[in-house]
Amino acid sequence: MSKILILNGANLNLLGRREPSIYGFETLVDLERKLTAQFPTTELDFRQTNSEEELIGFIHEAFENKHSVVLNPGAFTHYSYALRDACAALTSSGSKLIEVHISNPHSREEFRHTSVISSVATGVIAGFGLESYSLAVSALTSN
Repeated sequence: MSKILILNGANLNLLGRREPSIYGFETLVDLERKLTAQFPTTELDFRQTNSEEELIGFIHEAFENKHSVVLNPGAFTHYSYALRDACAALTSSGSKLIEVHISNPHSREEFRHTSVISSVATGVIAGFGLESYSLAVSALTSN
């Protein structure tokens, strides 16, 4: 199994402090510790950026190296066609990409109901808190 990139987009660096009633009190550091302990034999590479350009670069890196990706695009989910096209290139090359969301976007504001990423993702997991990431890594490691 190749490396799995765990990619987090805009504002996820504030996890644990931003709207904890929606996103919880756990941080990205907590997530990294949990997943590393849960999947000790899987090479996981954790990254977060508020830059659309940098996030696309991470997807391109996964494309070039045939890595799988767990992606929480944050707000880029709803409007970044450039990110969508990078994700489409990745999945059409045979690599897997699972889109994750901590909350359930469909139970929130109307603008959050549309994802431009979902149609090119291998799968989508949403609404299970940080467990969404565990479910995604499980799906990628069970194949």
